[in-house]
Amino acid sequence: MRMFLFVALSLVSISALFAEETKITPFPAKYWESLENKLTQCTLCPRRCIINPAQRGLCGVRENKDGKLFTMVYGLPCAVNIDPIEKKPLFHFLPGSTAFSIATAGCNLKCKFCQNWDISQSFPEHTLNIPMQPDEIVKSAKENGCLSLAFTYSEPTIFYEYMFDIVQLAHKAGLKNTMHSSGYINPEPLKELCKYLDAANIDLKGFTEEYYQEMCLGSLAPVLQSLKILKKEGVWLEITNLIIPTKNDDSASIRKMCEWIRDSLGADVPLHFSRFWPMYKLKDLPPTPVTTLEKAYKIAKKAGLKYVYIGNIPGNASENTYCPSCKRIVIKRKGYYVMENDIMVNGKCKFCGKKIAGVWK
Repeated sequence: MRMFLFVALSLVSISALFAEETKITPFPAKYWESLENKLTQCTLCPRRCIINPAQRGLCGVRENKDGKLFTMVYGLPCAVNIDPIEKKPLFHFLPGSTAFSIATAGCNLKCKFCQNWDISQSFPEHTLNIPMQPDEIVKSAKENGCLSLAFTYSEPTIFYEYMFDIVQLAHKAGLKNTMHSSGYINPEPLKELCKYLDAANIDLKGFTEEYYQEMCLGSLAPVLQSLKILKKEGVWLEITNLIIPTKNDDSASIRKMCEWIRDSLGADVPLHFSRFWPMYKLKDLPPTPVTTLEKAYKIAKKAGLKYVYIGNIPGNASENTYCPSCKRIVIKRKGYYVMENDIMVNGKCKFCGKKIAGVWK
């Protein structure tokens, strides 16, 4: 038995004391097409925004400059932290390790429940940015003993160029690459990224088109497509579903989602049910009842999913990883921290020898 204890180290809080207003330097964007009259069409995400000169797409960070598309957040993270990998949440990927986590301003969805809305719904001109080039990110991760990088907090898709240059350097330096994303990205750029991506947690926010349209100003179908691509490309995949009272908490929808995950991705894909707390544009709703989350847990297990978790309730028994064969706890957690790890080096249950799906070394 080993004990893992980590203190989340915030580099942002330190750097922010010395940060000055940063100059935004446009960087050539990938994945766009030139249209007539100097219009550009971004092809990075399913929105395919058609952008007029001197204007930006819905994400707020991709700008048409004289008929060419540029990203305005390259090298300008507004959040830089060292987190437990469990915070992503990734429970089956190098447990007990730390991830060097970054984000920039902007997002290509408009979720009413976003917990990081102050950066995701902001322009880079309005956030406190810490200039860091890709090589500086990788160097800092190594110096701080992190085993991986995590692109998280806001939507990594919108700082694709920055992320793409970082992940290549990271692999050369022996680091793993992870992201927490909405999965709202087109197939071509996602497949290109998968060459360097080791793990991803995707927010499957609901399981109807109506929900995505009303709550996120988006669409479900592209997210399901992204999940299939990640699985096919061999990226370790976990899924988070935030359950919001009266919005996506009906049993039928949850059951349908769990069955789709089982049939389309496999029963080994971990599913995290996360508790909603009132924030941003949904402050009028109550927190998700624990009974609702426990009911969802039972639905998922009955559907055949092997690894199901309940998040945002520290101390709940469903934070632990159980062997699907002998049912004993193989990883014990409290919040984001690993208290006991009884998975052997070869990825098998210490008690019965059953292989536990995941990346353990």
